[in-house]
Amino acid sequence: MWQLAESAHPVLTDEGGAILDKRTGRWTHLTPAASAVLMLLLAGITEEEAAGQYAERYGIDAGQAAVDVRTVADALTAQGLATAEAASRRRWWGWWR
Repeated sequence: MWQLAESAHPVLTDEGGAILDKRTGRWTHLTPAASAVLMLLLAGITEEEAAGQYAERYGIDAGQAAVDVRTVADALTAQGLATAEAASRRRWWGWWR
């Protein structure tokens, strides 16, 4: 499952968005299209499903939509703002830390 890093805090709208990385204090600004992709990915669907919904929303072919979704996911992952792996769960005895 694709998700944002714990230190990443998104502000997303249909007009664009931004992600604050609390580790660095830097903002990553998103275009409206990138914001739409991120909203789809954060909904818990696969990249393939996100590409299908993105293609339908913007009236583009599925191949281009898949490239766009992959580009956004790769860019955010490369910046350390997201991961495609499941988040590690804290052990029950680690709650006091």
